[in-house]
Amino acid sequence: MAKRMKYTADPITMQVIRFAMEQIADEMGYTLVRTARSPIIKEIMDITCAIFDDKGDTIAQAHHAPMLLTGFELTMKTLARHFGPKDLHPGDVIISNDPYMGGQHIMDVQTFAPVHYGKNLVGFVGTIAHQSDMGGMVPGGVAGGMTEIYQEGLRIPMVKLYKRYKENEDVFAIIRNNIRVPDNTIGDIKAQVASNYVGIKKIQNVYRKYGVDVVHNCVRRLMNYSETRMREGLRNLPDGNYSGKAVIDNDGVTDDLIPVQVNIHIKDDTAKVDFKGTSKQVRGNINCPIATTYAAVFYTMIAVADPHVPPNSGCYRPVEIDAQEGLIVNPTLPSAVAARTNCSQKIVEAMLQALAKAAPDKVMAGSHGQISTCGFSGYYKGKRWVYTDIQGGGAGALPTVDGKDGQDSHLARFMNTPIEAIELEYPVRIERFELIQDSGGPGKHRGAMGLRRDIMFLVDNVSWARYGDTQERPPFGLFGGKEGTKGRFYLIDNKGERRARSKGVSFLNKWDIVSLRLPGGGGYGNPRKRDRELVEKDLLDGKISLRSAKREYGYSKK
Repeated sequence: MAKRMKYTADPITMQVIRFAMEQIADEMGYTLVRTARSPIIKEIMDITCAIFDDKGDTIAQAHHAPMLLTGFELTMKTLARHFGPKDLHPGDVIISNDPYMGGQHIMDVQTFAPVHYGKNLVGFVGTIAHQSDMGGMVPGGVAGGMTEIYQEGLRIPMVKLYKRYKENEDVFAIIRNNIRVPDNTIGDIKAQVASNYVGIKKIQNVYRKYGVDVVHNCVRRLMNYSETRMREGLRNLPDGNYSGKAVIDNDGVTDDLIPVQVNIHIKDDTAKVDFKGTSKQVRGNINCPIATTYAAVFYTMIAVADPHVPPNSGCYRPVEIDAQEGLIVNPTLPSAVAARTNCSQKIVEAMLQALAKAAPDKVMAGSHGQISTCGFSGYYKGKRWVYTDIQGGGAGALPTVDGKDGQDSHLARFMNTPIEAIELEYPVRIERFELIQDSGGPGKHRGAMGLRRDIMFLVDNVSWARYGDTQERPPFGLFGGKEGTKGRFYLIDNKGERRARSKGVSFLNKWDIVSLRLPGGGGYGNPRKRDRELVEKDLLDGKISLRSAKREYGYSKK
């Protein structure tokens, strides 16, 4: 019988364990996507997964939506206050979706499970997935303009969904009794649980191979390594105070513009971020829970300081966040928060404007700065359906390349829902899905083009709940680059085409078409310095018109 190899907590073993943990987080995500029922999970992939140590600090995160990551850690701290090690047993699964307990919004359901090795609690695994429906006043829970969190759906505190691998039937009954599409939602939640169990088994294999002491020592080294890299990245930025400002179109209740100001103070190897100048919380549901605010700040700071740092709790240590309670970026109960993505995206845009003054070669121009989320619902053949559609828009141009057309940017990074998948699941027909000509901001490097999706409905009496933004002010250009285009929502029916409000609820008839036209990204650098070959290629591809080529780029045929 071969001798068992003896491992030590050296830098090489640390990296091996790091990538093992990251792979496990990804495998959890693959399990969730493959076993879920709703397109928002299995196609859009509005999910993420993570692994934590026994104190709730993040060890590894899956390569999914960055917006969902930091909320895990805040929720873990809440979990630790509710459940001690003696309260947690193998097979337990805790569920919560409360934005005021470290969550994001009610639609993002979180599940956590303790990881035991032998008789000891050694860590946790967690998943977040956006559910198609969690009850509330509108299907899908996404309508702009709701004014209390109680209107947004069923808010679940920290409770055990499974106890020692056995379903807690009372909790399942409460969930099932409050949602419109229980079979889909319960199936998706069970997919999250399955993902947790996969993660536990894989992590136990790591402990079995390397031993508890080696794994724990490597995890400590890994977090210190991330902290060191983050501090080095901050040290490479010039000391100073930098401010940026973005504006949310409205809160869905009034038409008032809502400022989001970010102030970044860099000194040596640390950064402090505050929100002086930002609006107080508002009546509408664009308020941003603190977990999402943290995610936006850490996402941007990591992207600029060191985009390749291992994302764990260590890289958060050099960055201090001061978000005063009662601001739109840290609202108090019972403020509504379902549309918080419109605020979180503006935090990123404001931070990029601020950091452009410190690191012009490491930032990008303004992106679409919103996430247009629509919840459509009705009845077809006697059965209720809820279809959630999430659209991004154009990415900003970078210092050396154009923005990537047709790709989401920043916090969400969602996939698009394939037309075939939508038409197979719901009574709709996609009439158009295309890039919008001339929507990318002109520049030496062009902003990405906006997207258009036209959805025709094949049944009567369909509710259309929605929130979007960047429809009043366009994405910004940088260093001579010009603005991208603003977004628009339109309703096309037998009366013609008319603009719809960016946030609210409407009702649709058979053959009505909803046209979602998303913003284009801003340009970077003087358009007159753009390479002629790139202008001609854009012309040939139909990305810009001849008129735009002449007006913006000074193009003329030889």
